[in-house]
Amino acid sequence: MHHELPVVALIGRPNVGKSSLFNRLLRSSKALTHNLPGVTRDRIYGEVLRGDKPYALVDTGGLEPESNEDIKQAVLGQAREALLEATLVLMVVDGREGPNALDEQVADLLRAANKPVLLIVNKVDGAEKEDLLTADFHQFGFPLFAVSAAHGHGLNQLRETIVDRLPTSTAEDLGSLDLSTLKQSGSSDQNGHDEQGDDEDPEEAEPKTGGLRLALLGRPNVGKSSLINTLIGYHRVIVSNEAGTTRDSVDVTWQAGDKTYTLVDTAGVRKRTRIQDSLERFSVLKSLRSSKKAQITLLVLDAVEGLTGQDKKLFSFLDREKTPLIAVINKIDLIPRNELNALKKQFKDELSFAGHVPLVFTSTMTRAGLGGLLPLAERIWDQCQTRISTGQLNRILGEATQKHQPAVVQRRRAKFFYVTQSDVAPPTFVFFVNDPDLVKPAYSRYLENQIRKRFNLNLTPLQLYFRSSHDQNRK
Repeated sequence: MHHELPVVALIGRPNVGKSSLFNRLLRSSKALTHNLPGVTRDRIYGEVLRGDKPYALVDTGGLEPESNEDIKQAVLGQAREALLEATLVLMVVDGREGPNALDEQVADLLRAANKPVLLIVNKVDGAEKEDLLTADFHQFGFPLFAVSAAHGHGLNQLRETIVDRLPTSTAEDLGSLDLSTLKQSGSSDQNGHDEQGDDEDPEEAEPKTGGLRLALLGRPNVGKSSLINTLIGYHRVIVSNEAGTTRDSVDVTWQAGDKTYTLVDTAGVRKRTRIQDSLERFSVLKSLRSSKKAQITLLVLDAVEGLTGQDKKLFSFLDREKTPLIAVINKIDLIPRNELNALKKQFKDELSFAGHVPLVFTSTMTRAGLGGLLPLAERIWDQCQTRISTGQLNRILGEATQKHQPAVVQRRRAKFFYVTQSDVAPPTFVFFVNDPDLVKPAYSRYLENQIRKRFNLNLTPLQLYFRSSHDQNRK
């Protein structure tokens, strides 16, 4: 959908507040912000849905055009890609620090691109400071706006100017976008601060992109970004041998045939003892939250390193959370052919405690295993939506308990009254019983397996709850 909307790109050197401004304009905390320079590396998209001129907003990494470091050159490449598709560019600078040589290099890059540019002087915390903090930036020759992304100063005027500079969207431009769902802008006070909208909880906002949403989770350097690039067929996210290259959760939406998918590349999740700074801790938390917001999680594992203790902990955590999951064992091209079968058996044996989770063995170099990955994700999501009537469930319950009764616990046996389905994604079943404490884990697994076999639910997690019949009678 991003390419159906005008694109507004935020460009600038590191640590001028592009991500904070991105979050303000988007009214969320989608981009990771931190006081360390260079936090954003890949470009990050969001949609600003305002009135009759919605647009795609893209945050980019801090530019250092003359750097020879591989990562910084990759960041520059990502920013150039955003610049190419941009309808309007917001060049963001730091009003407190004033202009420097890097700002001049960025300005030269934008002049060469021949795109409309607004110069955004950030970190100006009030109208009384505007003249002082913006004076030296007029030399760049771009229309100038003084704002504070941190405190909201000047943002409403900036929002209105952005919309005024964009072409009017037509029905054809908007594609399938439902205009009835577009957010209207909040009102402002006399100082230009938002009275509503900017303070909403970003974690409550549902993803706006269509199609199936898949989050890639795993330790650093297992190949998550390479997997995304190979699936979509072009170099969209930065890939490097440096562990921890991806620090933010990056959404990549693309069309595959008649289906739309969104892949979420996340920061690598490593052991707590190896999390070196607050930025990485924040990145890991965002990774886990991105997994919970996705329909399907792809847990990417390294075939060469094998299944580590951290992998098992993460797999167990996702299984306990009833996350729809695919285990993707990557880099099998690096395994000798005569050892591959033994490797597959080892992974299957060690992960057998969650037998419904499919294991897919892949290589981004040879594309082995990738062809069936998306259809498999579709099948899992279809099973997650399964609804079973109360009548069918109770027939299964009767047959199951007759075939195999619960064990006697302290001279008492669990007596089941009925079962009903309470939710989907995952399918959730509530069993009413004389005493839930009499239902042991082994018997719960037995009932789960009976439901799986009868309704062909071999890929989705299932949630089973056991409730006292007295609780039901009190309702």
